[in-house]
Amino acid sequence: MFIGKNLTNLRIMHGYSRKELSEKLGVTEQAVWQYENAYTSPKMQIVNELKRIFQVKSKYFYTEDMLEKNTTSDNIDLTNIAYRSKVLNVISKTQAEAKHVEFLNVFVNYLTTKISYPTLKMIKLRDEVIEYLNHTEDNRSAQINHVALLARQRLELSKTNNDDLMFLIEKSGVFVFEKAIGEEIDAYSLWTLDDRPYIILGNMKRSAVRRNFDIAHELGHLLLHYRMEFTNLERKEHKLIENEANMFAGALLLPEDEFTTDMQDVSHLTNPDDYLDLKKKWKTSLQVLGYRAANLGIIQSKDHRNFYAAMHRKGYLEFEPLDNVIPIQKPMKIKTIIDFVSKKGVIDIGQMIEKDWKAEIPFFHHLTGIDSSFFNKYMTRSLDFELRDISEISKHTS
Repeated sequence: MFIGKNLTNLRIMHGYSRKELSEKLGVTEQAVWQYENAYTSPKMQIVNELKRIFQVKSKYFYTEDMLEKNTTSDNIDLTNIAYRSKVLNVISKTQAEAKHVEFLNVFVNYLTTKISYPTLKMIKLRDEVIEYLNHTEDNRSAQINHVALLARQRLELSKTNNDDLMFLIEKSGVFVFEKAIGEEIDAYSLWTLDDRPYIILGNMKRSAVRRNFDIAHELGHLLLHYRMEFTNLERKEHKLIENEANMFAGALLLPEDEFTTDMQDVSHLTNPDDYLDLKKKWKTSLQVLGYRAANLGIIQSKDHRNFYAAMHRKGYLEFEPLDNVIPIQKPMKIKTIIDFVSKKGVIDIGQMIEKDWKAEIPFFHHLTGIDSSFFNKYMTRSLDFELRDISEISKHTS
């Protein structure tokens, strides 16, 4: 029997309305509703088209999918999704991303059930931050700077660079993935109800420095805005929360003491080109360097306006020097876990894809952001002609 709930899960994860899917299938919106609610079963021609659209096997629609089999699949609260975006997002987009993380969370559970982790630094850090925020009398600016410094210390970031930013955040317990989110959203983050932190990065970044800022921005949300109901924020509140995450990102990426010392070597404070050595060192954009210098009072408001005007005049607001030179940090944690469970014989990745998830490799590329070539290597099977050493055979037959 066709399981309509499986279709609903896939449709929502891919961000399709019933009307949009009906147009792809060449059927009515009412027909899609009937498939999803078990009033009718689609003909095989429609099932084949669904296979193509969602990159799964036919059997996917006739047995419970991994979300339905997993009792903790519904631990994503869509109100807790924090977007790095200039716009408030419509609920349908938030539902799609929540469903995507549901699939991701089940996938992570599938891979990690039989392996152990050290105590997660991110959980400890979050609890330490909550304790501090609940008892401090510092103003909000001081709170944000304190939490950023605390995060840099607890995550063991270098005092002089951000070279291992992605690695150390993943190591701390955050699961980071890439996804084609869209042009208006740079990234988003959330805590699941069972306290697993996720950061989802858009894969359309033009530079490493912008990606680093996205990572730091989302870390700010995870620590400063734990379990905040973002979808219920008014526009003014949303802007305030985004500004707090931006301030945190600047303070995390450019620690005050070291950065203040660095700024002594900048000859012309209003000339963006004089900041290029600092961009190389900290892997942050010229805009962020100027913003942080102004925030710390190293440059005055008038000088910062002139700095920004120079950025605009030189075209640096669109593309900065070194943007095509500094390598972009990529998430590696989930690939490392897949390699580990495969080499240890804990999970047969080929069987996982074809039999357990009943999907095609492009499905996992869409889900994780990992190139299909990574999964392809687990699908090759060696052909054994059962050849044996002749000398060994003759010993047993003589």
